[in-house]
Order: sequence, then structure tokens, then C-alpha cells
Amino acid sequence: MALDSKIPNGPIADKWTNYKDHINLVNPANKRNLDIIVVGTGLAGGSAAATLAELGYNVKAFCFQDSPRRAHSIAAQGGINAAKNYQGDGDSTFRLFYDTVKGGDYRAREANVHRLAEVSTNIIDQCVAQGVPLAREYGGLLDNRSFGGALVSRTFYARGQTGQQLLLGAYSAMNRQIGRGKIKMHNRHEMLDLVIVNGKARGIIARNLITGEIERHSAHAVVIASGGYGNVFFLSTNAMGSNATAAWKIHKKGAFFANPCYTQIHPTCIPVSGDHQSKLTLMSESLRNDGRIWVPAKLEDAQAIRDGKKKPTELTEVERDYYLERRYPAFGNLVPRDVASRAAKERCDAGYGVNKTGEAVYLDFAAAIQRYGKEQVLIRHLDANDKELIIKLGTEVVSNKYGNLFQMYYKIVDEDPYKTPMMIYPAVHYTMGGTWVDYNLQTTIPGCFSIGESNFSDHGANRLGASALMQGLADGYFVLPYTIGDYLSPDIKMGPISTDLPEFAEAEKNVKDQIDRFMNTNGTHSVDYFHRKLGKIMWDKVGMARNEQGLNEAISEISALREAFYKDVKIPGVANSFNQELEKATRVADFLELGELFAKDALHRNESCGGHFREEYQTPEGEAQRDDENFAYVAAWEYTGKPSDAILHKENLVFDNVKLVQRNYK
Repeated sequence: MALDSKIPNGPIADKWTNYKDHINLVNPANKRNLDIIVVGTGLAGGSAAATLAELGYNVKAFCFQDSPRRAHSIAAQGGINAAKNYQGDGDSTFRLFYDTVKGGDYRAREANVHRLAEVSTNIIDQCVAQGVPLAREYGGLLDNRSFGGALVSRTFYARGQTGQQLLLGAYSAMNRQIGRGKIKMHNRHEMLDLVIVNGKARGIIARNLITGEIERHSAHAVVIASGGYGNVFFLSTNAMGSNATAAWKIHKKGAFFANPCYTQIHPTCIPVSGDHQSKLTLMSESLRNDGRIWVPAKLEDAQAIRDGKKKPTELTEVERDYYLERRYPAFGNLVPRDVASRAAKERCDAGYGVNKTGEAVYLDFAAAIQRYGKEQVLIRHLDANDKELIIKLGTEVVSNKYGNLFQMYYKIVDEDPYKTPMMIYPAVHYTMGGTWVDYNLQTTIPGCFSIGESNFSDHGANRLGASALMQGLADGYFVLPYTIGDYLSPDIKMGPISTDLPEFAEAEKNVKDQIDRFMNTNGTHSVDYFHRKLGKIMWDKVGMARNEQGLNEAISEISALREAFYKDVKIPGVANSFNQELEKATRVADFLELGELFAKDALHRNESCGGHFREEYQTPEGEAQRDDENFAYVAAWEYTGKPSDAILHKENLVFDNVKLVQRNYK
């Protein structure tokens, strides 16, 4: 099958406008006769469901949580990007486009990224109209802060709760449509298979997680908005329930899976404290605006801190190594996430880590507190020599900007980050890979669309901070509502789709057969036992740094672990009832396949780019070394029965609007 990205012709700045001017539309009377299933109710799915229902479509929305407002988008902290240029610092649609392509190490599709930058400004207007409480300056104008990978301040935020506030905006829009009867909400339901009729996606099989009932649901199109697959590593910043099942099920039905090895390691997370943990906690990247990252300059000081013989506040400025400022003076602490993460790993691997495990660096706000405090005493005409007052006022400013994040850190670590530097270390956070989609956000299965983090389309090999919320809302509010109409226009006379078709019966049988297999295995180990083993393989051999030997070992070990899982997993309880172990089993089964494809994708890509770092391919300075001649393409994998036999399809990337150069943040 040849990949057709369906990118419109013409200048990049005109593609989206011209496209919208010439697509087929569905009139309001006909929209009432068309059903759309949306799987997932985070920012992408929630905004899509609300907008499609507002347009007049009949929407059936599914989430495995007890409410759409509990989607993992709620955990996003730092902000959302938009090219408003409110700061007058030189931002523009093109600069946001360029920063995104460059930040993704030139492995993203130009046309999609430019469209994202174009509609970014509409998102802010939409959210303000919804009442989202974005931060404002003293005069009442919307405030902005800077984020990694950019030299401008374009990030809108709501303290450290941006994802929560944006999700509440989308949730309120959904609730209006639920009240009107245009959205039929299926809480506590999980999609377990896609139904294809005559080559088109026409429904799903879902399990009611409360009763255990297997249900058939039909529609004229299916939209997957189920997020990413970071929990393949077991430990990640994702909610424990976040999973890849919906995206993986459509992959097994014919949707190509693109760039699975492009997974982001976030540099600003609370370090691992022991084997007891089931997830990790993110400290927002926004903290890198004011926090300075450092380790001791001397190995003996790092060892003394690890042994509890010294405190970080005892080290003078000359005894500290602000390594990001030293290595990347132009961007300093605001280098992109992949660069910051690898730099932290390099320092810790060299022995400069500062917690008991040796895997942590400091994020220090002492300088910011002093800076803000001195500014405040001048503004208020107070005593500029009163050191205690300066610290007090500076702390108040930092608290107003990041207070909930500091409180969260204090509750987890039991140290006051206003007085003692935070400890941070990289952790799995976001997945740039996902189901392959064309310009219309349609997968290789007609009628099956994929939006938000579940697709691959906008971030290349590394996502810039504050761009996840931007993509999710752009796809849901402003892109999919156009493109799905073009697809649905021929179906206006089709009428309701029956769930009595043999394709629905076959898909339901496949789901029940898998559940029966799990319930009858009666092994000796829990699902978490296998998930933890998978996570260790992934982190050790397919994590921040990869090499050929480790990837080959990972592929072999994951395959063997998958075989053991099906032979020896134990699922207590019964299938036709509430059973969280059974829920986890279906998800881990998919992770055990996805993990192998992940490693296979990383093995075939003989270069380093963005979040994919092959130790064999790096510059003398330890930076990622791309191979544009041989690997400037999207790797889209076709499922043929098992991950090891997946077939590679290539979408060659064309760069007509940016120059391919090795990234330089110095």
C-alpha cells in the first residue's frame, strides 16, 4: 500500500485556507443523520466531540474514566503555545512553525505543522470565550512565559494547572451537547476492537468496565483520541490507566503505526525513589523559566551530598556547575526537552548525581527569588538592603506563578523547594509516534481518524513544551470538524448502520475469545509483574540512549516475555463484572506487542534525532547526529500478524520552507 499524505498543493501559508475553500461539506439537515464515535475525552477527544455535536452530528463519546474531566490531559501543567506575539518579541506564525519543525529535529511533516501554527491563535480566543482563567498581567492582558526550544514568550498558562483549566473548558462544551442529546456519553467503557464493514470503519466493540458486558456500537466514522503509549515503560508521568489499546487495535486492523521509537523523556520530573513506585510525577517545564539547573562541580561534593554530609545550599556559586548554561549559552536552561534530558543523564552517569541513587540534578530558585524580591522592593519603595524582606517578597512572586507545583513537590519529597533546590531527573512523558494519518487526520483505514497524541503528525522526533495542548485542541476544535465532513459527505443517504452485521459479530467474538483466554490461563503471576518486567527492558535498552546490541536484546526479551505472559498470567475474579486486573491484562497484552515494534523501529533507524538517541550516531560533543540523506522519512509500520514481521512503509519528508541543518542551541 502506497502512503498518500494528501497534502494540498500551493504555498504552505495558503494550503489550509485553500483546502477549506474546496472540500465537500455536509449541510446541517444531513449532519443530523450521521453518527460519529469519539474514543477518548481528553483535550483532543473532548474538543472534537463538543465541536462535532455543535455542528449537528450525532456523537457517541467513550472514556474509561468515570468522567471526561478525569482524562489525563488534566495533568498538563505548564501552558499552551500560540503565535499571538502579545509580548512584541518577534513571534509569528512562521516562527512557531519553524521552532516546531526544528524542535522536532526535522522529522515532522511541514504542512501539518504550519496548519497547527496557523490555528494556534484561534485556540486562545476560543478558550477565553469559554471562560478558561488564563493568567493575566497587571493591566489585564493575557500573560505569556517562555518554554524550551524557543527564543520568544508564546506560552499561555493558568498557573501550573493549564491542562486542567483547558479540559474544563472542553468538558463544559461537551456537557452542553450532552444536555441537548447530541452527545451520548459512555463513561467507564473501553474500546477493545474496531469494526470494519466493506473496507470502512463503521463501529467499535467496547467493554462496560462496571458490568463486564461486551457492547456493539456503530457509526459512520470513528475518531481515536486515546492519547499516547508512554506506559509501555511502566514508570512514566502518565496516569496509571493511560494505555495504547485503542490505537493498537486499529493498527492490528490496518492502520499503520508511525515512528513508535519517537518517545519523549521529560527532563523535569521527580526522581525515582525505589521499586515500590507505580508512576512518576512531572514538575512542569515552566519551572525552567526561573529555575537554574546545576550539579556540584566537584565529584567529592556530589558524593558528600549523596552521603548526607553536605547540603546543596552550602555550595558556593563557583562550586556549582550550571551545565546547561555552560553548554548552551544562547538557550541556557530553556533548551528543548531531549537536549536537557540527555545532558542530565550525562552528568549523572559521570558521577555528579545528587540523590541517593545518583540519578538527580538540582533545579534551584534561589536566584529567581532574589531577582523578583529586589524588583518588588523597588516597585513598593521599600528597603533595598533588607535581605529577609527581599526573600519574602521574591518567594511570594514565585509562589503566585508556581505555587501548586511547589506544594506538590513538598508533599511528595518532604523538602521545602523555596529553601532547598528541587531534585529532578528525566522520565518518560510523551509519545511523538502514533498512528499514521494523512493531512485530513485519517488513518490508512477509511473512516478511521486519529487526533491528538494518538497520532504522529505534528511533533517529529521531539515535542516542544506546551505544544501538546496546542495540538490536541487544534485537531479537535479546528481541523477534524472540516476534514471529517469531507469524508462523510458521500454517506448522507446511508442511514443508520446496523450492529447486527456479521462484521460486528466477528469482532465481538474476537474480543470475547481474548478475555476467555485470560480468564482461563490461571497462571502464577499478576499483570503488574509482567508490566514491570517490560518496563525495565524498555528503560534499560530502549530508553534515553539506545544501541544495536541492546535493541536486539530487547526485541528478543520482549518476545519471550509476551509468550510467558500468555502462559502464566493470573486474572482473579470473573469476566462479567468489575475486574481491574482484566482491564490491565488487555492493555499490557497490547504493550507487549507495541514494545517490540518500538524496539524494531529504533533498531532500523541508524541515526540520532530528537528523542531517539542511538549511541553509535552522535557528534564528538555528544549531540544527536541525524542522517538526512537516508532517514528523512516517516517510518509507518503495517501489521501482518506479529510485530517482528511488520512491514515498513516510508513517507519521505520534503522541506521546502526550512533549511535542514544540525540543531544548534548554543
